[in-house]
Amino acid sequence: MGRHSAHAAEPSQPEKRELPGHIAAALAGAGGAADSAGQPWAGRSLAGDDAKIHNFDDDDGTADAGYLAAVAALINGTGGEAEVVAALATARVFVPVVAQLAEEAEGVDGLHADKQADMALVTLKAPDGRTAMPVFTSAAALEAWHPQARPVAVYAARAALSAVSEGAQLLVLDPGSDFAFVVRRPAMWALAQQKDWTPSYLDDQLETALASTVSTFAAVRRLETQAGGGVVSLTAGGRQVQGGGAGPELRVVLFLEDGLDAAAVQTLVAQLNDAWARMDSFAEGVDSMEVKLQRAAQEPAPR
Repeated sequence: MGRHSAHAAEPSQPEKRELPGHIAAALAGAGGAADSAGQPWAGRSLAGDDAKIHNFDDDDGTADAGYLAAVAALINGTGGEAEVVAALATARVFVPVVAQLAEEAEGVDGLHADKQADMALVTLKAPDGRTAMPVFTSAAALEAWHPQARPVAVYAARAALSAVSEGAQLLVLDPGSDFAFVVRRPAMWALAQQKDWTPSYLDDQLETALASTVSTFAAVRRLETQAGGGVVSLTAGGRQVQGGGAGPELRVVLFLEDGLDAAAVQTLVAQLNDAWARMDSFAEGVDSMEVKLQRAAQEPAPR
């Protein structure tokens, strides 16, 4: 392969798929004229205690202990992303909502006045252009991030449903805090469906399925999957964490025969990408990926 023996291709994302049936059905009761808890925005007051916490009367607004423990383990290197998402499955979070002018009226001396204001969920743009929805594990974290936003308390699964209804591909836990954790699309869908989630880089069945597609390509000697570079995130203090990043989260390593030129490598990767995009397990289980090409001759010898 010459100078192409070790090359990382541009990260790619699976082709857009229809929403899983469980999510499509659940969305009938989420978003739109109601908040992420299914409560109508119409007639809601933003004054006093009514604006603070909904649906959780005894909630003191602090972060869920199980989530905090899972995040601490992730940061310390004793836990993983799957445990953080599993802790979210039973956690209460806060979704920020803000007032949004819906109708303006002519005021005194020709000045414009607010006639009607609606409440709207807050969404963000990720660096790669995708829509992300911020959620917070504590009322204090939300207030520090956006003092004018109002917290709506919901279970994280309902927040995930609302994110889907808003067209978001990511959930961002506690942006602006000491540590923000990104829940990527497959994990967000699993959370919305209240299903267990396995990161794509730890999914043996997915690796087997991907490997089965390369059997028809003589130039590919072997395939293996690893955690992608986009899994890594940073704390506010600059500490590197092996999880919580926005992606690409899956690295596919292709061990190729010698002698392939750049054009042959490009064609091969394009054909494999097309084959993988047609796999349901890939399209639903992989948020984004990177491909690393390596000469089979450089493959480490078995111990």
